[in-house]
Amino acid sequence: MLKEIKDIIRDSINVKNNLLEDEELISNILKAVNIVVSSLRAGKKLLIAGNGGSAADSQHIAAELIGRLNIKERNPIPAIALTTDTSVLTAISNDFGYEFVFEKQIQALANPGDVFLVISTSGNSINLINAVNKSKSLGIISIGLLGKDGGMLKDLVDIPIIVKHNNTQRIQESHLLIEHIICELVEQKISAILL
Repeated sequence: MLKEIKDIIRDSINVKNNLLEDEELISNILKAVNIVVSSLRAGKKLLIAGNGGSAADSQHIAAELIGRLNIKERNPIPAIALTTDTSVLTAISNDFGYEFVFEKQIQALANPGDVFLVISTSGNSINLINAVNKSKSLGIISIGLLGKDGGMLKDLVDIPIIVKHNNTQRIQESHLLIEHIICELVEQKISAILL
């Protein structure tokens, strides 16, 4: 078991090391930060969605921005995880189908100039695809935090950030790192304006 534990840790480190060499990924992280900051400075908000572990990540990001990451004394940064309202989630799933669970929320809550961040290790979640398509029709900028080859979402979102690996756990671990990078840089750039 000790060898297996070390192998898992080593594999996780290797995936993150590969991120350092992925210039497109790093460039797209910077683009995502700048888009989010620009939107927030214009009085807009960040909406976030994902399924399963990515749903938890959505809530984590919203918590970091509304609460705080590193800067103790700052105003909250407007972020909404579309994964948290069980009444909305179950009503839409029951009445329309789970494939519409985020699309309906985007239609109800998003405004032109907002940013929509979708998190998907496969890039093929139909409910996220539907929501991104709806966001495009509403003038909302989309960012995809994706895995594997980016799936169908890579060609739909405005900014794809793709962790090119096939193991879901390793993708999720790298997604968490990227999420923290985005939150940390957004907090640094936007907090002075909100104080």
